[in-house]
Amino acid sequence: MSTSSTAAGPSGELLRRLGVFDAVVIGLGSMIGAGIFAALAPAARAAGSGLLLGLALAAVVAYCNATSSARLAACYPASGGTYVYGRERLGDFWGYVAGWGFVVGKTASCAAMALTVGSYVWPGQAHAVAVAAVVVLTAVNYRGVQKSAWLTRVIVAVVLAVLAAVVVAALTSSGTDAGRLDIGADASVGGVLQAAGLLFFAFAGYARIATLGEEVSEPARTIPRAIPLALGITLAVYAVVAVAALAVLGPTGLAQAPAPLTDTVRATGIDWLVPVVRAGAAVAALGSLLALVLGVSRTTLAMARDRHLPHALSAVHPRFAVPHRAEITVGLVVVVLAALVDVRGAIGFSSFGVLVYYAIANVSAWTLSSDEGRPPRIVPAVGLVGCLVLAFALPVSSVIYGAAVVLVGAAAYGVRRALGARRQRRAGAAGYAERA
Repeated sequence: MSTSSTAAGPSGELLRRLGVFDAVVIGLGSMIGAGIFAALAPAARAAGSGLLLGLALAAVVAYCNATSSARLAACYPASGGTYVYGRERLGDFWGYVAGWGFVVGKTASCAAMALTVGSYVWPGQAHAVAVAAVVVLTAVNYRGVQKSAWLTRVIVAVVLAVLAAVVVAALTSSGTDAGRLDIGADASVGGVLQAAGLLFFAFAGYARIATLGEEVSEPARTIPRAIPLALGITLAVYAVVAVAALAVLGPTGLAQAPAPLTDTVRATGIDWLVPVVRAGAAVAALGSLLALVLGVSRTTLAMARDRHLPHALSAVHPRFAVPHRAEITVGLVVVVLAALVDVRGAIGFSSFGVLVYYAIANVSAWTLSSDEGRPPRIVPAVGLVGCLVLAFALPVSSVIYGAAVVLVGAAAYGVRRALGARRQRRAGAAGYAERA
Protein backbone atom coordinates (compact mmCIF):
# COMPACT_ATOMS: atom_id res chain seq x y z
CA MET A 1 0.00 0.00 0.00
CA SER A 2 1.66 3.18 -1.16
CA THR A 3 1.90 6.05 1.25
CA SER A 4 4.29 8.32 -0.55
CA SER A 5 1.75 10.73 -1.99
CA THR A 6 -0.37 13.00 0.11
CA ALA A 7 -2.16 14.93 -2.59
CA ALA A 8 -5.48 14.36 -4.24
CA GLY A 9 -5.52 12.46 -7.49
CA PRO A 10 -6.31 13.88 -10.94
CA SER A 11 -9.63 15.67 -11.45
CA GLY A 12 -10.38 15.74 -7.74
CA GLU A 13 -10.27 11.94 -7.37
CA LEU A 14 -9.39 10.26 -4.07
CA LEU A 15 -6.16 8.30 -3.67
CA ARG A 16 -6.18 4.48 -3.59
CA ARG A 17 -4.43 3.75 -0.30
CA LEU A 18 -6.38 0.90 1.33
CA GLY A 19 -5.34 -2.72 0.93
CA VAL A 20 -7.28 -5.86 1.89
CA PHE A 21 -6.32 -5.70 5.57
CA ASP A 22 -7.34 -2.06 6.04
CA ALA A 23 -10.58 -2.60 4.09
CA VAL A 24 -11.46 -5.60 6.29
CA VAL A 25 -10.66 -3.62 9.44
CA ILE A 26 -12.89 -0.74 8.35
CA GLY A 27 -15.69 -3.21 7.68
CA LEU A 28 -15.18 -4.81 11.09
CA GLY A 29 -15.16 -1.41 12.75
CA SER A 30 -18.55 -0.73 11.20
CA MET A 31 -20.10 -4.10 12.09
CA ILE A 32 -18.45 -5.15 15.37
CA GLY A 33 -19.57 -1.94 16.92
CA ALA A 34 -22.38 -0.72 19.11
CA GLY A 35 -24.85 -3.12 17.46
CA ILE A 36 -23.63 -6.12 19.44
CA PHE A 37 -23.94 -4.12 22.67
CA ALA A 38 -27.39 -2.70 21.93
CA ALA A 39 -29.26 -4.76 19.29
CA LEU A 40 -29.51 -8.08 21.14
CA ALA A 41 -32.15 -6.90 23.63
CA PRO A 42 -34.73 -5.50 21.15
CA ALA A 43 -34.14 -8.50 18.89
CA ALA A 44 -34.76 -10.86 21.83
CA ARG A 45 -37.97 -8.99 22.69
CA ALA A 46 -39.17 -9.58 19.14
CA ALA A 47 -38.04 -13.19 18.63
CA GLY A 48 -37.87 -14.62 22.15
CA SER A 49 -36.17 -18.01 22.05
CA GLY A 50 -35.97 -17.66 18.24
CA LEU A 51 -33.23 -15.03 18.54
CA LEU A 52 -30.55 -17.21 16.98
CA LEU A 53 -32.87 -17.96 14.04
CA GLY A 54 -33.26 -14.21 13.53
CA LEU A 55 -29.49 -13.80 13.64
CA ALA A 56 -29.05 -16.57 11.06
CA LEU A 57 -31.67 -15.04 8.75
CA ALA A 58 -30.08 -11.60 9.01
CA ALA A 59 -26.73 -13.19 8.16
CA VAL A 60 -28.14 -14.92 5.05
CA VAL A 61 -29.62 -11.67 3.73
CA ALA A 62 -26.40 -9.83 4.61
CA TYR A 63 -24.34 -12.45 2.75
CA CYS A 64 -26.43 -12.04 -0.41
CA ASN A 65 -26.22 -8.26 -0.17
CA ALA A 66 -22.48 -8.41 0.47
CA THR A 67 -21.88 -10.68 -2.52
CA SER A 68 -23.93 -8.44 -4.83
CA SER A 69 -22.17 -5.33 -3.49
CA ALA A 70 -18.72 -6.87 -3.88
CA ARG A 71 -19.29 -7.78 -7.53
CA LEU A 72 -20.69 -4.34 -8.28
CA ALA A 73 -17.89 -2.55 -6.40
CA ALA A 74 -15.30 -4.43 -8.47
CA CYS A 75 -16.98 -3.09 -11.64
CA TYR A 76 -17.54 0.44 -10.29
CA PRO A 77 -14.72 1.22 -7.82
CA ALA A 78 -15.86 4.77 -7.05
CA SER A 79 -17.11 6.51 -3.93
CA GLY A 80 -20.85 6.21 -3.36
CA GLY A 81 -21.59 2.47 -3.23
CA THR A 82 -25.12 1.57 -4.34
CA TYR A 83 -25.79 5.19 -5.33
CA VAL A 84 -23.27 4.62 -8.14
CA TYR A 85 -24.41 1.07 -8.93
CA GLY A 86 -28.08 2.02 -9.15
CA ARG A 87 -27.30 5.01 -11.32
CA GLU A 88 -25.13 3.02 -13.73
CA ARG A 89 -27.28 -0.12 -13.94
CA LEU A 90 -30.86 1.08 -13.38
CA GLY A 91 -30.87 4.82 -14.09
CA ASP A 92 -30.44 8.10 -12.25
CA PHE A 93 -33.66 7.83 -10.24
CA TRP A 94 -32.86 4.51 -8.58
CA GLY A 95 -29.31 5.59 -7.84
CA TYR A 96 -30.68 8.74 -6.25
CA VAL A 97 -33.19 6.81 -4.10
CA ALA A 98 -30.41 4.53 -2.86
CA GLY A 99 -28.13 7.44 -2.04
CA TRP A 100 -30.91 9.43 -0.40
CA GLY A 101 -31.94 6.56 1.85
CA PHE A 102 -28.35 5.88 2.80
CA VAL A 103 -27.39 9.47 3.63
CA VAL A 104 -30.52 10.28 5.65
CA GLY A 105 -30.70 6.97 7.49
CA LYS A 106 -27.01 6.75 8.27
CA THR A 107 -26.81 10.37 9.40
CA ALA A 108 -29.39 9.51 12.05
CA SER A 109 -27.35 6.42 12.90
CA CYS A 110 -24.27 8.61 13.40
CA ALA A 111 -26.12 10.63 16.01
CA ALA A 112 -27.37 7.45 17.66
CA MET A 113 -23.84 6.07 17.92
CA ALA A 114 -22.56 9.37 19.32
CA LEU A 115 -25.25 9.32 22.00
CA THR A 116 -24.37 5.71 22.77
CA VAL A 117 -20.82 6.87 23.51
CA GLY A 118 -22.18 9.57 25.79
CA SER A 119 -24.55 7.26 27.65
CA TYR A 120 -21.70 4.86 28.51
CA VAL A 121 -18.95 7.40 29.22
CA TRP A 122 -20.93 10.01 31.20
CA PRO A 123 -24.68 9.31 31.35
CA GLY A 124 -25.45 12.64 33.01
CA GLN A 125 -23.82 14.58 30.14
CA ALA A 126 -24.53 12.21 27.27
CA HIS A 127 -25.30 14.96 24.74
CA ALA A 128 -22.12 16.92 25.52
CA VAL A 129 -19.94 13.83 25.23
CA ALA A 130 -21.71 12.90 21.98
CA VAL A 131 -20.95 16.30 20.46
CA ALA A 132 -17.30 16.06 21.52
CA ALA A 133 -17.01 12.58 20.02
CA VAL A 134 -18.38 13.76 16.66
CA VAL A 135 -16.01 16.75 16.57
CA VAL A 136 -12.95 14.62 17.36
CA LEU A 137 -13.76 11.86 14.86
CA THR A 138 -14.62 14.36 12.12
CA ALA A 139 -11.18 15.91 12.69
CA VAL A 140 -9.58 12.45 12.40
CA ASN A 141 -11.42 11.79 9.13
CA TYR A 142 -10.41 15.22 7.83
CA ARG A 143 -6.73 14.31 8.18
CA GLY A 144 -7.06 11.39 5.76
CA VAL A 145 -8.51 7.93 5.39
CA GLN A 146 -5.27 6.23 6.46
CA LYS A 147 -5.45 7.85 9.89
CA SER A 148 -9.06 6.68 10.11
CA ALA A 149 -7.96 3.15 9.21
CA TRP A 150 -5.24 3.14 11.88
CA LEU A 151 -7.65 4.36 14.56
CA THR A 152 -10.17 1.74 13.46
CA ARG A 153 -7.52 -0.97 13.91
CA VAL A 154 -7.08 0.04 17.54
CA ILE A 155 -10.82 0.21 18.15
CA VAL A 156 -11.47 -3.22 16.59
CA ALA A 157 -8.68 -4.79 18.67
CA VAL A 158 -10.08 -3.33 21.91
CA VAL A 159 -13.67 -4.36 21.16
CA LEU A 160 -12.69 -7.91 20.18
CA ALA A 161 -10.72 -8.25 23.43
CA VAL A 162 -13.71 -7.06 25.48
CA LEU A 163 -16.10 -9.40 23.69
CA ALA A 164 -13.71 -12.32 24.20
CA ALA A 165 -13.67 -11.54 27.94
CA VAL A 166 -17.49 -11.52 28.01
CA VAL A 167 -17.71 -14.87 26.22
CA VAL A 168 -15.12 -16.54 28.47
CA ALA A 169 -16.79 -15.18 31.60
CA ALA A 170 -20.22 -16.37 30.43
CA LEU A 171 -19.28 -19.82 29.20
CA THR A 172 -17.21 -20.65 32.31
CA SER A 173 -19.85 -19.40 34.74
CA SER A 174 -21.68 -21.87 36.97
CA GLY A 175 -24.94 -20.11 36.03
CA THR A 176 -24.61 -20.99 32.34
CA ASP A 177 -27.35 -23.33 31.08
CA ALA A 178 -27.28 -24.69 27.52
CA GLY A 179 -31.00 -25.45 27.83
CA ARG A 180 -31.70 -21.73 27.51
CA LEU A 181 -30.69 -21.97 23.85
CA ASP A 182 -33.67 -24.22 23.00
CA ILE A 183 -36.32 -22.76 20.70
CA GLY A 184 -39.68 -22.68 22.47
CA ALA A 185 -43.31 -21.92 21.67
CA ASP A 186 -42.74 -18.18 22.16
CA ALA A 187 -40.83 -17.98 18.87
CA SER A 188 -43.03 -16.87 15.97
CA VAL A 189 -42.37 -16.28 12.29
CA GLY A 190 -43.22 -12.59 12.58
CA GLY A 191 -41.03 -12.17 15.65
CA VAL A 192 -38.06 -13.88 14.00
CA LEU A 193 -38.44 -11.70 10.90
CA GLN A 194 -38.60 -8.52 12.97
CA ALA A 195 -35.55 -9.59 14.97
CA ALA A 196 -33.69 -10.27 11.72
CA GLY A 197 -34.57 -6.78 10.48
CA LEU A 198 -33.28 -5.20 13.70
CA LEU A 199 -30.12 -7.31 13.74
CA PHE A 200 -29.47 -6.45 10.09
CA PHE A 201 -28.64 -2.94 11.33
CA ALA A 202 -25.56 -4.41 12.98
CA PHE A 203 -24.43 -6.30 9.84
CA ALA A 204 -24.82 -3.46 7.36
CA GLY A 205 -21.37 -1.98 7.99
CA TYR A 206 -19.70 -3.87 5.14
CA ALA A 207 -21.17 -1.17 2.89
CA ARG A 208 -18.39 1.06 4.16
CA ILE A 209 -15.89 -1.00 2.15
CA ALA A 210 -17.89 -0.41 -1.03
CA THR A 211 -18.53 3.28 -0.37
CA LEU A 212 -14.76 3.74 0.02
CA GLY A 213 -14.21 2.08 -3.35
CA GLU A 214 -12.33 5.06 -4.78
CA GLU A 215 -9.74 4.79 -1.98
CA VAL A 216 -9.13 1.01 -2.25
CA SER A 217 -6.04 -0.19 -4.09
CA GLU A 218 -6.64 -2.83 -6.78
CA PRO A 219 -10.41 -2.68 -6.18
CA ALA A 220 -11.29 -5.57 -8.52
CA ARG A 221 -9.24 -7.87 -6.26
CA THR A 222 -9.42 -6.14 -2.88
CA ILE A 223 -13.15 -5.47 -2.51
CA PRO A 224 -14.44 -8.98 -3.38
CA ARG A 225 -11.98 -10.37 -0.81
CA ALA A 226 -12.51 -7.80 1.93
CA ILE A 227 -16.32 -7.79 2.08
CA PRO A 228 -16.89 -11.55 2.65
CA LEU A 229 -13.95 -11.71 5.07
CA ALA A 230 -15.31 -8.87 7.20
CA LEU A 231 -18.84 -10.31 7.13
CA GLY A 232 -17.69 -13.83 8.01
CA ILE A 233 -15.62 -12.66 10.99
CA THR A 234 -18.51 -10.52 12.22
CA LEU A 235 -21.03 -13.36 11.95
CA ALA A 236 -18.76 -15.66 13.95
CA VAL A 237 -18.29 -13.05 16.67
CA TYR A 238 -22.00 -12.20 16.86
CA ALA A 239 -23.03 -15.86 17.01
CA VAL A 240 -20.63 -16.67 19.86
CA VAL A 241 -21.61 -13.57 21.85
CA ALA A 242 -25.35 -14.20 21.34
CA VAL A 243 -25.00 -17.82 22.47
CA ALA A 244 -23.06 -16.73 25.57
CA ALA A 245 -25.63 -14.07 26.52
CA LEU A 246 -28.57 -16.42 25.97
CA ALA A 247 -26.95 -19.21 27.97
CA VAL A 248 -26.56 -16.89 30.96
CA LEU A 249 -29.66 -14.66 30.82
CA GLY A 250 -32.10 -16.74 28.76
CA PRO A 251 -34.45 -15.17 26.17
CA THR A 252 -36.60 -13.38 28.77
CA GLY A 253 -33.69 -12.00 30.75
CA LEU A 254 -31.92 -10.86 27.59
CA ALA A 255 -35.07 -9.15 26.30
CA GLN A 256 -35.40 -7.18 29.56
CA ALA A 257 -31.71 -6.24 29.84
CA PRO A 258 -31.07 -2.49 29.42
CA ALA A 259 -27.39 -3.24 28.71
CA PRO A 260 -27.28 -6.89 27.55
CA LEU A 261 -23.57 -7.62 27.77
CA THR A 262 -23.08 -5.67 30.98
CA ASP A 263 -25.96 -7.61 32.52
CA THR A 264 -24.49 -10.86 31.20
CA VAL A 265 -21.18 -10.19 32.95
CA ARG A 266 -22.91 -9.00 36.13
CA ALA A 267 -24.89 -12.26 36.23
CA THR A 268 -21.64 -14.23 36.24
CA GLY A 269 -20.54 -12.46 39.43
CA ILE A 270 -17.36 -10.99 37.92
CA ASP A 271 -18.06 -7.42 39.00
CA TRP A 272 -14.66 -6.00 38.00
CA LEU A 273 -15.44 -6.82 34.37
CA VAL A 274 -18.59 -4.66 34.31
CA PRO A 275 -16.80 -1.28 33.89
CA VAL A 276 -14.52 -2.89 31.29
CA VAL A 277 -17.55 -3.91 29.24
CA ARG A 278 -19.01 -0.41 29.61
CA ALA A 279 -15.77 1.06 28.32
CA GLY A 280 -15.73 -1.48 25.48
CA ALA A 281 -19.25 -0.45 24.49
CA ALA A 282 -18.18 3.20 24.34
CA VAL A 283 -15.15 2.31 22.20
CA ALA A 284 -17.33 0.16 19.94
CA ALA A 285 -19.76 3.03 19.43
CA LEU A 286 -16.81 5.27 18.55
CA GLY A 287 -15.71 2.74 15.94
CA SER A 288 -19.18 2.62 14.41
CA LEU A 289 -19.40 6.41 14.41
CA LEU A 290 -16.01 6.74 12.72
CA ALA A 291 -16.95 4.31 9.96
CA LEU A 292 -20.44 5.80 9.53
CA VAL A 293 -19.09 9.32 9.02
CA LEU A 294 -16.65 7.92 6.44
CA GLY A 295 -19.44 6.17 4.54
CA VAL A 296 -21.96 9.03 4.64
CA SER A 297 -19.41 11.62 3.54
CA ARG A 298 -18.34 9.48 0.54
CA THR A 299 -21.92 8.97 -0.62
CA THR A 300 -22.51 12.71 -0.14
CA LEU A 301 -19.43 13.32 -2.31
CA ALA A 302 -20.77 11.09 -5.10
CA MET A 303 -24.23 12.70 -5.04
CA ALA A 304 -22.70 16.20 -5.00
CA ARG A 305 -20.60 15.35 -8.06
CA ASP A 306 -23.86 14.62 -9.89
CA ARG A 307 -25.48 17.76 -8.40
CA HIS A 308 -28.14 15.82 -6.50
CA LEU A 309 -26.67 17.62 -3.49
CA PRO A 310 -24.89 21.03 -3.53
CA HIS A 311 -21.94 20.73 -5.91
CA ALA A 312 -19.62 22.49 -3.43
CA LEU A 313 -19.67 19.30 -1.33
CA SER A 314 -17.78 17.45 -4.09
CA ALA A 315 -14.50 19.24 -3.30
CA VAL A 316 -11.50 17.03 -2.41
CA HIS A 317 -8.81 18.45 -0.13
CA PRO A 318 -5.59 19.03 -2.13
CA ARG A 319 -3.34 17.82 0.71
CA PHE A 320 -5.30 15.20 2.67
CA ALA A 321 -7.19 13.78 -0.35
CA VAL A 322 -10.53 13.57 1.47
CA PRO A 323 -13.96 15.09 0.65
CA HIS A 324 -13.43 17.68 3.38
CA ARG A 325 -16.52 19.80 2.78
CA ALA A 326 -18.77 16.74 2.75
CA GLU A 327 -17.15 15.48 5.97
CA ILE A 328 -17.52 18.83 7.73
CA THR A 329 -21.14 19.16 6.61
CA VAL A 330 -22.02 15.65 7.78
CA GLY A 331 -20.21 16.32 11.06
CA LEU A 332 -22.14 19.57 11.64
CA VAL A 333 -25.52 17.91 10.98
CA VAL A 334 -24.67 15.05 13.34
CA VAL A 335 -23.49 17.51 16.01
CA VAL A 336 -26.85 19.29 15.87
CA LEU A 337 -28.79 16.03 16.12
CA ALA A 338 -26.59 14.68 18.91
CA ALA A 339 -26.94 17.91 20.88
CA LEU A 340 -30.72 18.27 20.59
CA VAL A 341 -32.37 14.92 19.88
CA ASP A 342 -32.37 11.43 21.31
CA VAL A 343 -32.22 9.33 18.15
CA ARG A 344 -31.42 5.92 19.59
CA GLY A 345 -34.89 4.83 18.52
CA ALA A 346 -33.81 5.48 14.92
CA ILE A 347 -32.29 2.00 14.58
CA GLY A 348 -35.48 0.69 13.00
CA PHE A 349 -35.76 3.75 10.76
CA SER A 350 -32.13 3.36 9.71
CA SER A 351 -32.64 -0.36 9.02
CA PHE A 352 -35.55 0.44 6.70
CA GLY A 353 -33.47 2.90 4.68
CA VAL A 354 -30.49 0.54 4.49
CA LEU A 355 -32.66 -2.41 3.41
CA VAL A 356 -34.09 -0.27 0.58
CA TYR A 357 -30.52 0.65 -0.33
CA TYR A 358 -29.51 -3.01 -0.56
CA ALA A 359 -32.66 -3.99 -2.42
CA ILE A 360 -31.50 -1.64 -5.17
CA ALA A 361 -27.99 -3.15 -4.97
CA ASN A 362 -29.40 -6.63 -5.56
CA VAL A 363 -31.47 -5.52 -8.56
CA SER A 364 -28.35 -3.82 -9.93
CA ALA A 365 -26.31 -7.02 -9.47
CA TRP A 366 -29.00 -8.98 -11.32
CA THR A 367 -28.30 -6.88 -14.44
CA LEU A 368 -24.58 -7.76 -14.51
CA SER A 369 -23.43 -10.02 -17.32
CA SER A 370 -21.29 -13.12 -16.77
CA ASP A 371 -18.31 -11.23 -18.20
CA GLU A 372 -18.83 -8.56 -15.53
CA GLY A 373 -18.65 -11.12 -12.73
CA ARG A 374 -22.37 -11.55 -12.09
CA PRO A 375 -23.03 -13.68 -9.00
CA PRO A 376 -25.28 -16.76 -9.32
CA ARG A 377 -28.83 -15.54 -9.95
CA ILE A 378 -30.06 -17.01 -6.68
CA VAL A 379 -27.87 -14.59 -4.70
CA PRO A 380 -29.41 -11.24 -5.78
CA ALA A 381 -32.87 -12.86 -5.90
CA VAL A 382 -32.69 -14.03 -2.29
CA GLY A 383 -31.07 -10.74 -1.31
CA LEU A 384 -33.86 -8.67 -2.90
CA VAL A 385 -36.71 -10.71 -1.41
CA GLY A 386 -34.97 -10.80 1.96
CA CYS A 387 -34.48 -7.02 2.02
CA LEU A 388 -38.12 -6.31 1.20
CA VAL A 389 -39.48 -8.86 3.69
CA LEU A 390 -37.25 -7.65 6.53
CA ALA A 391 -37.96 -3.99 5.77
CA PHE A 392 -41.72 -4.44 6.10
CA ALA A 393 -41.38 -6.77 9.10
CA LEU A 394 -39.84 -3.91 11.13
CA PRO A 395 -41.94 -2.08 13.75
CA VAL A 396 -44.81 -0.18 12.12
CA SER A 397 -43.45 3.23 13.12
CA SER A 398 -40.11 2.45 11.45
CA VAL A 399 -41.86 1.39 8.25
CA ILE A 400 -44.05 4.52 8.19
CA TYR A 401 -41.22 6.97 8.84
CA GLY A 402 -38.83 5.14 6.52
CA ALA A 403 -41.32 5.02 3.65
CA ALA A 404 -42.16 8.70 4.19
CA VAL A 405 -38.50 9.70 3.93
CA VAL A 406 -38.05 7.66 0.73
CA LEU A 407 -41.14 9.32 -0.78
CA VAL A 408 -39.93 12.80 0.21
CA GLY A 409 -36.63 12.08 -1.52
CA ALA A 410 -38.39 10.82 -4.63
CA ALA A 411 -40.57 13.93 -4.71
CA ALA A 412 -37.51 16.18 -4.39
CA TYR A 413 -35.90 14.35 -7.30
CA GLY A 414 -39.03 14.85 -9.42
CA VAL A 415 -39.19 18.57 -8.62
CA ARG A 416 -35.52 19.06 -9.44
CA ARG A 417 -35.89 17.25 -12.75
CA ALA A 418 -38.97 19.29 -13.66
CA LEU A 419 -37.20 22.58 -12.86
CA GLY A 420 -34.16 21.48 -14.88
CA ALA A 421 -36.34 20.59 -17.87
CA ARG A 422 -38.10 23.96 -17.62
CA ARG A 423 -34.75 25.80 -17.63
CA GLN A 424 -33.64 23.83 -20.68
CA ARG A 425 -36.84 24.71 -22.56
CA ARG A 426 -36.40 28.39 -21.73
CA ALA A 427 -32.78 28.31 -22.83
CA GLY A 428 -33.80 26.58 -26.05
CA ALA A 429 -36.55 29.13 -26.70
CA ALA A 430 -34.14 32.01 -26.04
CA GLY A 431 -31.58 30.54 -28.45
CA TYR A 432 -34.24 30.10 -31.15
CA ALA A 433 -35.37 33.72 -30.72
CA GLU A 434 -31.79 34.98 -31.09
CA ARG A 435 -31.30 32.97 -34.29
CA ALA A 436 -34.62 34.25 -35.65
